[in-house]
Amino acid sequence: MVERPLLVGLTGSIGMGKTETAKMFAALGVPVFDSDAVVHSLYAACGQAVEPIGKAFPGAVKDGAVDRLVLMTALQKDQTGFARLESIVHPLVAQKQREFIAAHMQAELIVFDIPLLFETGGDSRMDVVVVASAPPDIQRARALARPDMTETKFEQILSRQMPDLEKCTLADYVVDTGQGLAHARAQVLTIVADLKAKRKAL
Repeated sequence: MVERPLLVGLTGSIGMGKTETAKMFAALGVPVFDSDAVVHSLYAACGQAVEPIGKAFPGAVKDGAVDRLVLMTALQKDQTGFARLESIVHPLVAQKQREFIAAHMQAELIVFDIPLLFETGGDSRMDVVVVASAPPDIQRARALARPDMTETKFEQILSRQMPDLEKCTLADYVVDTGQGLAHARAQVLTIVADLKAKRKAL
């Protein structure tokens, strides 16, 4: 048996049910690293990303924290800004990931909930990749039901994400979230059991 946890990358495009899938792993006792929550903490007052983002995007910091609305507006006006932002945020998130692994070395599995896993090359650091997926009509309906989401914003987000079919082709496991929570939960249960068995066999 390997002496460390298996690192499981969980990803999925907007509206695919990735967040709910992550909760299902957590409910089974699997430690889950929430990348979005980590980024929020980096953007918050005294967060490590505040000062460098303030320098890279003048006006994006208010009251000592990153104003996400101002930052998003700046990114919409300058598409090259995404690369600058990623060069600031990704190394900080990677450090938090290393700290999370160190704190959970006794776990059998660790799940990393990462929206842009393939797009940023993060899959190369994982042992296994799980993709949350759903039919396009369900995806669109879920995404547009979010507060402040518009068709334009939805399409912009999609343009930065690898197509769902491509993600599913590259994945080791796919969780179909389009048939309800119970169906998805059963799939997650099977995946966790399978991965624990594989780890013991290594």
